[in-house]
Amino acid sequence: MSSQRGNVSRTRAQRHQNAQGFRNDKYDSSAQRKKINAKHHEGLCQHCKEVLEWRVKFNKYKPLTQAKKCTKCLQKTVKDSYHIICPSCACELELCAKCGKREDIVIPIQTNLQHTEQQPSQNHQRQNNRKDVFEKDDETNLSGLEDKDLDLLT
Repeated sequence: MSSQRGNVSRTRAQRHQNAQGFRNDKYDSSAQRKKINAKHHEGLCQHCKEVLEWRVKFNKYKPLTQAKKCTKCLQKTVKDSYHIICPSCACELELCAKCGKREDIVIPIQTNLQHTEQQPSQNHQRQNNRKDVFEKDDETNLSGLEDKDLDLLT
Protein backbone atom coordinates (compact mmCIF):
# COMPACT_ATOMS: atom_id res chain seq x y z
CA MET A 1 0.00 0.00 0.00
CA SER A 2 1.25 3.46 -0.82
CA SER A 3 0.54 4.98 2.61
CA GLN A 4 -0.65 3.96 6.05
CA ARG A 5 -4.04 5.03 7.26
CA GLY A 6 -3.76 8.57 8.54
CA ASN A 7 -0.20 8.96 7.22
CA VAL A 8 -0.67 10.40 3.75
CA SER A 9 2.85 11.74 3.25
CA ARG A 10 5.32 9.59 1.33
CA THR A 11 8.97 9.43 2.28
CA ARG A 12 10.50 7.96 -0.86
CA ALA A 13 10.38 8.97 -4.52
CA GLN A 14 8.29 7.27 -7.17
CA ARG A 15 9.65 3.79 -7.87
CA HIS A 16 8.96 3.60 -11.63
CA GLN A 17 9.31 6.66 -13.80
CA ASN A 18 8.41 6.78 -17.49
CA ALA A 19 11.20 8.02 -19.72
CA GLN A 20 8.76 9.45 -22.28
CA GLY A 21 5.25 10.81 -21.96
CA PHE A 22 2.22 9.06 -23.42
CA ARG A 23 1.32 10.00 -27.00
CA ASN A 24 -2.21 9.19 -28.11
CA ASP A 25 -1.35 9.29 -31.81
CA LYS A 26 1.69 7.02 -31.69
CA TYR A 27 -0.07 3.93 -33.05
CA ASP A 28 -3.36 5.45 -34.21
CA SER A 29 -2.85 8.02 -36.96
CA SER A 30 -6.36 7.77 -38.39
CA ALA A 31 -8.43 10.73 -39.53
CA GLN A 32 -10.78 10.28 -36.57
CA ARG A 33 -7.90 10.51 -34.07
CA LYS A 34 -6.61 13.68 -35.78
CA LYS A 35 -10.11 15.16 -35.65
CA ILE A 36 -10.43 14.35 -31.93
CA ASN A 37 -7.00 15.87 -31.17
CA ALA A 38 -7.88 19.06 -33.07
CA LYS A 39 -11.30 19.52 -31.41
CA HIS A 40 -11.87 22.72 -29.40
CA HIS A 41 -14.08 22.27 -26.35
CA GLU A 42 -16.44 25.26 -26.24
CA GLY A 43 -19.14 26.20 -23.77
CA LEU A 44 -17.56 24.43 -20.80
CA CYS A 45 -16.44 25.46 -17.34
CA GLN A 46 -12.74 25.15 -16.46
CA HIS A 47 -13.12 21.79 -14.66
CA CYS A 48 -15.12 20.13 -17.46
CA LYS A 49 -12.71 21.48 -20.08
CA GLU A 50 -9.76 19.95 -18.22
CA VAL A 51 -11.60 16.63 -17.88
CA LEU A 52 -12.28 16.44 -21.62
CA GLU A 53 -8.71 17.47 -22.46
CA TRP A 54 -7.46 14.64 -20.20
CA ARG A 55 -9.77 12.20 -21.99
CA VAL A 56 -8.41 13.29 -25.36
CA LYS A 57 -4.80 13.14 -24.16
CA PHE A 58 -5.04 9.56 -22.87
CA ASN A 59 -7.27 8.00 -25.57
CA LYS A 60 -10.36 7.89 -23.35
CA TYR A 61 -12.45 10.31 -25.47
CA LYS A 62 -15.06 8.49 -27.56
CA PRO A 63 -17.02 10.60 -30.07
CA LEU A 64 -20.79 10.31 -30.37
CA THR A 65 -22.25 8.32 -33.25
CA GLN A 66 -25.78 9.73 -32.88
CA ALA A 67 -27.13 12.97 -31.48
CA LYS A 68 -28.25 12.94 -27.82
CA LYS A 69 -31.26 14.61 -26.27
CA CYS A 70 -30.75 17.99 -24.60
CA THR A 71 -31.90 18.09 -20.97
CA LYS A 72 -33.31 21.62 -21.35
CA CYS A 73 -35.16 21.70 -24.69
CA LEU A 74 -35.61 17.89 -24.99
CA GLN A 75 -34.56 17.93 -28.66
CA LYS A 76 -31.93 15.65 -30.20
CA THR A 77 -29.43 18.44 -30.73
CA VAL A 78 -26.44 17.47 -28.54
CA LYS A 79 -23.70 16.43 -30.97
CA ASP A 80 -20.66 16.59 -28.67
CA SER A 81 -19.58 13.69 -26.47
CA TYR A 82 -20.09 13.95 -22.71
CA HIS A 83 -22.35 17.02 -23.10
CA ILE A 84 -25.89 17.10 -21.70
CA ILE A 85 -27.04 20.50 -22.98
CA CYS A 86 -27.16 21.62 -26.61
CA PRO A 87 -25.04 24.65 -27.61
CA SER A 88 -28.02 26.94 -28.16
CA CYS A 89 -29.52 26.24 -24.69
CA ALA A 90 -26.10 26.46 -23.01
CA CYS A 91 -25.51 29.83 -24.68
CA GLU A 92 -28.96 31.21 -23.81
CA LEU A 93 -28.97 30.00 -20.20
CA GLU A 94 -25.21 30.57 -19.67
CA LEU A 95 -24.65 27.03 -18.37
CA CYS A 96 -21.79 24.60 -18.77
CA ALA A 97 -22.76 22.20 -21.58
CA LYS A 98 -21.25 19.19 -19.75
CA CYS A 99 -22.16 19.54 -16.07
CA GLY A 100 -25.11 21.94 -16.44
CA LYS A 101 -23.89 24.24 -13.65
CA ARG A 102 -23.77 28.01 -13.86
CA GLU A 103 -19.98 28.37 -13.85
CA ASP A 104 -17.62 30.72 -15.66
CA ILE A 105 -17.45 29.56 -19.28
CA VAL A 106 -13.82 29.39 -20.44
CA ILE A 107 -14.38 29.41 -24.23
CA PRO A 108 -17.84 30.74 -25.13
CA ILE A 109 -19.89 29.13 -27.87
CA GLN A 110 -20.32 32.52 -29.56
CA THR A 111 -17.32 31.89 -31.85
CA ASN A 112 -18.98 28.86 -33.41
CA LEU A 113 -22.35 30.61 -33.76
CA GLN A 114 -20.76 33.65 -35.41
CA HIS A 115 -19.04 31.36 -37.90
CA THR A 116 -22.35 29.73 -38.84
CA GLU A 117 -24.00 33.15 -39.15
CA GLN A 118 -21.33 34.24 -41.62
CA GLN A 119 -21.90 31.24 -43.89
CA PRO A 120 -25.53 32.08 -44.78
CA SER A 121 -24.56 35.67 -45.56
CA GLN A 122 -21.84 34.38 -47.89
CA ASN A 123 -24.37 32.06 -49.54
CA HIS A 124 -26.73 35.03 -49.92
CA GLN A 125 -23.95 37.04 -51.59
CA ARG A 126 -23.26 34.16 -53.99
CA GLN A 127 -26.93 33.98 -54.93
CA ASN A 128 -26.99 37.73 -55.56
CA ASN A 129 -23.89 37.41 -57.74
CA ARG A 130 -25.57 34.63 -59.72
CA LYS A 131 -28.66 36.79 -60.18
CA ASP A 132 -26.46 39.64 -61.42
CA VAL A 133 -24.80 37.34 -63.95
CA PHE A 134 -28.17 36.07 -65.21
CA GLU A 135 -29.53 39.61 -65.42
CA LYS A 136 -26.49 40.69 -67.44
CA ASP A 137 -27.00 37.72 -69.78
CA ASP A 138 -30.69 38.61 -70.14
CA GLU A 139 -29.80 42.23 -70.88
CA THR A 140 -27.37 41.19 -73.60
CA ASN A 141 -29.98 38.85 -75.07
CA LEU A 142 -32.64 41.56 -74.92
CA SER A 143 -30.33 44.12 -76.44
CA GLY A 144 -29.57 41.64 -79.20
CA LEU A 145 -33.30 41.10 -79.81
CA GLU A 146 -33.89 44.81 -79.93
CA ASP A 147 -31.18 45.20 -82.58
CA LYS A 148 -32.74 42.41 -84.68
CA ASP A 149 -36.19 43.95 -84.28
CA LEU A 150 -34.79 47.28 -85.43
CA ASP A 151 -33.24 45.61 -88.49
CA LEU A 152 -36.56 43.95 -89.35
CA LEU A 153 -38.42 47.23 -89.04
CA THR A 154 -36.12 49.09 -91.43
